[in-house]
Amino acid sequence: MNNRAVVFRADASLEMGTGHLMRCLTLANALQAQGRDCHFICREHTGNLIEYVRQQGHEVHPLACISDAEMDGTPIHARWLGATQAQDAVLCAAILSNLQPQWLVVDHYALDARWEQQLKPHYHKLLVIDDLADRPHQCDVLLDQTLGRDPLDYQPWVPAGCRVLCGAQYALLRPEFAALRSYSLQRRQSAPLHHILVSMGGVDKDNATGQILTALATAELPAEGAITVVMGSTAPWLETIRRQAARMPVTTLVRSGVSDMAQLMADSDLAIGAAGATSWERCCLGLPTIMVVLADNQQQVAAGLQNAQAVRVLAASQDIPLALPILMRELLQSTGQLHLMSEAAAAVTDGTGTTRVIGHLE
Repeated sequence: MNNRAVVFRADASLEMGTGHLMRCLTLANALQAQGRDCHFICREHTGNLIEYVRQQGHEVHPLACISDAEMDGTPIHARWLGATQAQDAVLCAAILSNLQPQWLVVDHYALDARWEQQLKPHYHKLLVIDDLADRPHQCDVLLDQTLGRDPLDYQPWVPAGCRVLCGAQYALLRPEFAALRSYSLQRRQSAPLHHILVSMGGVDKDNATGQILTALATAELPAEGAITVVMGSTAPWLETIRRQAARMPVTTLVRSGVSDMAQLMADSDLAIGAAGATSWERCCLGLPTIMVVLADNQQQVAAGLQNAQAVRVLAASQDIPLALPILMRELLQSTGQLHLMSEAAAAVTDGTGTTRVIGHLE
């Protein structure tokens, strides 16, 4: 066994987005800073982030997509894998047998206990990152960073000795979010609503960003307002959004592949964003948010944050161009609502979840 080696099995694609891979990368960067050798096993899906992971200083072992793989329909996200679990395990076994890592970290809705058991001879311990609680795992530690998640939800799915870490206090955030927390919270004590940040995920394959901008073009906006749109560098609608931004009634800047997201959030007065992994980043910085639910697996995150009064929620099924201007008018007319949302969001997580998780791995 190699006590320094940690291997991550996670993917990014146009269909599944980038959140799973990015939260693993946050953990890997923190472990690397402590002297660990981190490796990634990633399939070459369209929209993968393999080169980005390499640029972060980690070795990547790419897997080819198997076009004729016969999916058995379980788990329900099986099609996201680009192979069957058995095929994926055989390819991963060849990599893991050489590395013999102390920890294997898996963050993938398409993998479950069958894959984990098949690879058991090739790793010492297993960390599973999940937020669905819908399939069995054979792991030593399970992490679900969803606000309000009850560890009992995983009782039917994990071994009796598994350590279950649940809640937003374990959210895997890059260190710059905790570093900017004080600045961000302090400026919200008096900042008016001027700067709106729109971030609908790294991929946004259905162009929710376009719907948001269409709605904002007809909404009541501050006279000195500005909008910043953040998209992933592989987002399929990027050029379309740039053209749409040029026609907006207020200054609208489109940025892709940003490296200063924490600063952007800290300097923003309101976010309009998806209910994905960036939810916890916004909470750490106390950024009031209008949250748009884009997928069924985001429902629990959105419900928990709405119950905590940290966000206002729009369902994707709603008429966003009609509903969003109404919400914008409410928030512009009542800065007190923004302050309450900010305080509630900041109470959700303090940004040090990565350190807490590493403490449990050690």
